[in-house]
Formats: sequence, C-alpha cells, structure tokens
Amino acid sequence: MKLQIIDIAIVISYLIMMVMIGWYFKNKAKQNKESYLMGGKKLPWYMLGLSDASDMFDISGTMWMISLCFVYGVKSIWIPWLWPVFNQVFNMMFLSKWLRRSNANTGAEWLATRFGLVGTGVKASHNIVVAFAIISCLGFLAYGFVGLGKFIEVFVPWNLVEAYIPFNVPTQYVAHFYGIIFTLFAMFYSILGGMHSIVLGDFIKYIIMTIGCVAIAIIAFLHLKENNFQLNVPKGWLDPFFGWKLDLDWSNILPEANQKIEEDGFGLFTIFFMMMLFKGVFASLAGPSPSYDMQKVLSTKSPKEASKMTGFVSLVLLPVRYSMIIGLTVLALLYYNQMGI
Repeated sequence: MKLQIIDIAIVISYLIMMVMIGWYFKNKAKQNKESYLMGGKKLPWYMLGLSDASDMFDISGTMWMISLCFVYGVKSIWIPWLWPVFNQVFNMMFLSKWLRRSNANTGAEWLATRFGLVGTGVKASHNIVVAFAIISCLGFLAYGFVGLGKFIEVFVPWNLVEAYIPFNVPTQYVAHFYGIIFTLFAMFYSILGGMHSIVLGDFIKYIIMTIGCVAIAIIAFLHLKENNFQLNVPKGWLDPFFGWKLDLDWSNILPEANQKIEEDGFGLFTIFFMMMLFKGVFASLAGPSPSYDMQKVLSTKSPKEASKMTGFVSLVLLPVRYSMIIGLTVLALLYYNQMGI
C-alpha cells in the first residue's frame, strides 16, 4: 500500500498546523500557571470533552479492538470493559465533581484533597500515586508511539526514507523511530501552547478522524452489499449475548482464530465477564486515576461542567470509533484470504 500525493500533503499540512497552533497560543499560555495548565478554566466543557475523546482514540487500542472484533465478533464489545468503559459513568456521576471541587491545578495538588497533608501514611500514599502516574505515563507513551510507528510503517516503508536519514536505524526499531518523530511534534505544540493548543489540536484531530471513520464505514458497507451482506463467520459471531462458554468455533473457517481464543483464555466468557465487572467496580471506587484526562476535568469551569464533559466523552467517542472498527473488521473478513497472511 502506497501513499498518494494527496495523502502526504494532508499529513504534512496537519503537522505544520499543529506547530502553528502551538506558536499561536504561546503568549496566551505564558500569562500564568492557570492559563498554561488549564486554559484559564475558561474552555467550554464540550471542547474539553471532544479533546478527551480524541486522546482516547489511539491507534494501538483501535488496532487491538479490530483484532478482537474479527475473532470474537459483536461479543468483543464487552472486552474493553477491562478498562473499564463504565468507569465513565462513575466519573460523570461522582468522581469528576469531587475532583473539580478541589480547585487543584494539577493531579499532584489534588492529592492534598484526597489524602490530606499530614497524618500517618499520607506521604507514602502520595508517593505511591506519583509512582503509579509516572509508570502509567511511560507505559502510555511506549504503547502509543510503538503502535503509531507500526501503523506508519505499513504506509511508509522504511526503504523509501532510509536514504534520507543520516544515521542507521536497525529494522526492528523502525517503528520506534517513526513513533518518536510524530510524538515529538505532539510534544512540541503541547509544551509551547499549553492546554489551549492541546484542546484545539485535539478538536482538529477529532474532525479528521471522524471523516476518516465515516468514509471507512461507507466503503465497508458498499463492499458488504456487493457480497449480498454475507460474512463467512461462525455461528454466534453476530450475537452480542453469550452463555457460560463463548461457543465460537472457527475450525472450518480460520483455525488460527480458535488458537487466538485459547491463548486469550476467554473461552469461559461468563467467568471472564464477571471478573471484568468486579474489577471495573473496584477500580472505579478507588477514585480518579492520575491519567491524561484528569487535567481536563480540572480545567472545566465548574463541577457541573466537569460531569457534563466526562459524560460527553463516550457519546462522541464510541459511535465514531466503532464505525471504523466494524468497517475495517468487515473488510478484513471479506478479503483476508486474498492478503497472503
């Protein structure tokens, strides 16, 4: 698969636009700490929600969800509950308001609201959360830029750009190299323009991704229509509900899929779902995690808008993201036997 001139132009234009956004908001961001970290707490809740949804629409996670949808069918909608998906409900109803009422500027400042400043175990509690936040941040960076790099590698083969790179990059690290380059662009405009540039950049990214997702869904629909709306999938693939066992048998279609189910350990799907449910409830009851969306909750104008923003995220994220996931899954099911994999 090769990129056309228009594809390259879109990518370059997007990168230039992100850098310009950072420069544009540089003066506004340096007015004070609140302006830099939280956009002065003047940004609309729906813009913050779109920004948060855009951040959650990552390449690595989407590729993983497509592979799940291919193997597990409609039942795959339950597997992302591991995060859990319904944590957004807890956040919308309780946690976002609590977080915003603290009037903290950062997640570190919020620890004073959660644990206090003095007392037995307070310092240890702070240290544990900080360590968790740092490890999570590094994990998300690695998860994100490696997935991004592998995605770019498909469309921009290394042999096309190798001659223009003044140093040698081993083949196994090409994806890492691509990922680091694009991550540096994101880091540049984020550091330069603060929350203002992050939110506007994410909004533009969301619009582009929405157009792409709708286009993929339409293309998949047209190809499925040509195939008389028939997919070669096992019985139960189209059913979101399940019994004690998963009961998906790919033996006569794609035996490797059965091996994938066995390796994942999801055969006893009801037990897996129950563990997901309990894990999700306990994770939600543990309180807000120091993740990338915490700063956007703190940036809202009021506790009420914090709840609105959190609830809005799922409404704008899931329909768009799943239109792409299902579209690519349908195309994969129609043509995987022609791809030589």
